[in-house]
This record gives sequence, structure tokens and C-alpha cells, in this order.
Amino acid sequence: MATVDLTAVNFEKEVNGSAITVIDFWAPWCAPCKSFAPTYEEVSDLYPDVMFAKVNTEEEQQLGAKFNIRSIPTLMAIRDNIVIFSQAGALAKPALKALVEQIKEVDMDEVRAAVAKEQAEKQ
Repeated sequence: MATVDLTAVNFEKEVNGSAITVIDFWAPWCAPCKSFAPTYEEVSDLYPDVMFAKVNTEEEQQLGAKFNIRSIPTLMAIRDNIVIFSQAGALAKPALKALVEQIKEVDMDEVRAAVAKEQAEKQ
């Protein structure tokens, strides 16, 4: 599956339309980002049921700020509109595949319960 370029304009529509989204926050000047791009594309082809997306942090600074991106590349996973993973650094192909498998296995009922508990404690 081809990766989707996310912008401030299409972010919510694209992410809300996908059960699982993996996002690569990158920049054109970032050498590790350029090295990681082919691996990211290859793995995206293996998981047609997962949306693989990219955010160019140079062009979409507001998205980088919204998600507190401080280092690139940063990988983030959103499932059912909840961020369940965020980590700076590129991954090797086996590690990225393992990450996607783990994301698919997450019990979202447990995640939603934990989020609800955390929100209740804040109030």
C-alpha cells in the first residue's frame, strides 16, 4: 500500500478513516529519515489493512507541534483514534514488522479503559 502524505487539512479525515495508522514524522534534510524511507515503504506493502502515513515536519510544523515531535524520524501509531505508540528513531525492517504486529494485537478495550481512568483522575 502506498503511504499517505498527511497534512493539517487531511489529517483527521485520513486518520479517522483508518482503524490503524502508522505515521513517520520526517524532514527532507534528515539523513536517517531518507535511509528509513525505503524500509517504511516496503513494510507498508505487507500490511494493506494498516494505513502508513508520512508527515513532513518542515511543511507541517503545526502537526509536529501538536504531537510534540522533538526528534526525527519519529514513528507514531494511532489505533481507534488513540495514540498507542510514539518513539523517535528509525527501525530495521524486522523491528518495524514486529511493531505493526504488536499494534494489531493491542486490546483496545483495555486501552480505552485506561484512558477513561486517567481522564477521570485528572478531573
